[in-house]
Amino acid sequence: MFEVDEASRALGIELAEAGDGRAVVTMTITESMVNGHAIAHGGYLFLLADTAFACACNSHGPVTVASGAEISFVAAGRLGDRLVATAAERTRYGRNGIYDVTVHRETPDGPEVVAEFRGRSRVIEKTRENA
Repeated sequence: MFEVDEASRALGIELAEAGDGRAVVTMTITESMVNGHAIAHGGYLFLLADTAFACACNSHGPVTVASGAEISFVAAGRLGDRLVATAAERTRYGRNGIYDVTVHRETPDGPEVVAEFRGRSRVIEKTRENA
């Protein structure tokens, strides 16, 4: 799925790992991602977390899409920050799932949380070839 995700790949998002309801993706904040307050635009942080969520919930095989999501911004992202989004499955029930994603920046003192995201997933009937 990630190999054909032009939206995420065009922003420099890289998939570090995915499998068994988990995923890790990375992205560096560039000048085009910074808003008028000189901080990372929240939409880019959401997109990074959403990409990790998508990779995690699709790691089981069937085509799965978001049925909803929310994000809490904890700290501002800054130009040049290398962000890491780690998604983890919390539960799956029927065709639904709940996933949490933590977005952090890497610092010399260790990771610093930037955002927390919760996504709700839904398996759809279509196969990947027909999606």
